[in-house]
Amino acid sequence: MRVIGLMSGTSHDAIDAAAADITLDADTLVLRPLGHLSVPYPPALRDLLVATLPPAPTTAHAVTVLDTMIGQAFAAAARRALAELCDDSADLVVSHGQTVYHWVEDGEVRGTLQLGRPAWIAEATGLPVVSDLRSSDIAAGGQGAPLVAMVDTLALRGRPGTPAALNLGGIANLTVVPNYSDPLAFDTGPANALLDAAVAHLSGGAAAYDEDGRRAGAGKVDDALLRILLDDDYYRRPAPKSTGKEHFHLPYLLGSLEGLPPLAADDILATLTRLTAVTVADACRAHGVTELFASGGGTRNPVLMRMIGEELPSVPVSPTDQLGLPSDAKEALAFAILGFLSVHGLPGTLPSGTGARRAAVLGSITPGRGPLRLPAPVTTAPRVLRLSDERHRHPPG
Repeated sequence: MRVIGLMSGTSHDAIDAAAADITLDADTLVLRPLGHLSVPYPPALRDLLVATLPPAPTTAHAVTVLDTMIGQAFAAAARRALAELCDDSADLVVSHGQTVYHWVEDGEVRGTLQLGRPAWIAEATGLPVVSDLRSSDIAAGGQGAPLVAMVDTLALRGRPGTPAALNLGGIANLTVVPNYSDPLAFDTGPANALLDAAVAHLSGGAAAYDEDGRRAGAGKVDDALLRILLDDDYYRRPAPKSTGKEHFHLPYLLGSLEGLPPLAADDILATLTRLTAVTVADACRAHGVTELFASGGGTRNPVLMRMIGEELPSVPVSPTDQLGLPSDAKEALAFAILGFLSVHGLPGTLPSGTGARRAAVLGSITPGRGPLRLPAPVTTAPRVLRLSDERHRHPPG
């Protein structure tokens, strides 16, 4: 089956699209990536999205406009992926949509909201669309995140020691795959969420992120601010757990700065970068991680990656490219796999990874232009992921 995966994370700067041929061979899921591209959000849409995200107040009108405009943007990205990556031939689109709220109270996830109407994607491509992938896990008592744990586990299972996969988006999440116990997955805390908010604020909107970590690299970590930030109760909660920009946002940072002497902008950014490195490293040490494979936008920040290495001097840190999963496209590929599992009647979650009572089949299906024909259900769930030997092709994004 040829599947297109669509993803926009908590950094909400672009839509990532990845295509792959996916097959099941007994208990092995075989993945042949066909390429990936990244489509930036139109500036007006991104501005509206940023203005609507918590803790800002919003209206039903704004949410409806966003739902439609994000759906149309995802549809345009899917149409490009279909033409440029798939030669206009695919079977399924899987859309994560754009998370705008993850409702957590006392560590329990009560609900989640991803915008981007799948009907726009189905209309643009003519293909069936799997969407709303988090809700089934939440209804089963899970966190609904991080859903990439299933794919991480398939990719890492059987490696020696205790391998782990780290994704550095707006929020950082970790999947730990021990040899002799169940996998564990959780959000470790902010990655780019506070950094991007700080850069936008400190630059008066002139910049959206710390390019190549230059400003953090020029700054000095402020120990007092770091202690305040690390005192957050979230870090002491047991896994599985999840969080988002509902918690880690600009007012949160400004509140942490209150009462401290004025800090240079670059020192604030250096401290926030160190915060991510420390919280990731603390989580890795707590679970005995012996090797770490990283993906996501944060891997393009050399200062952040250097700091993670400093905090974990005895743990090799490599990009997921070494596993055959392009670090810039891993999440989009992961959602393509989750949608593939869904249409075959297979669960896409691990209860030990989300805390759910059972493993849930994920998502809702929006038919394409033709009759909806699902594959015959499969009863044997995959245990390992195998990447095909064919070379990937990476068209310009």
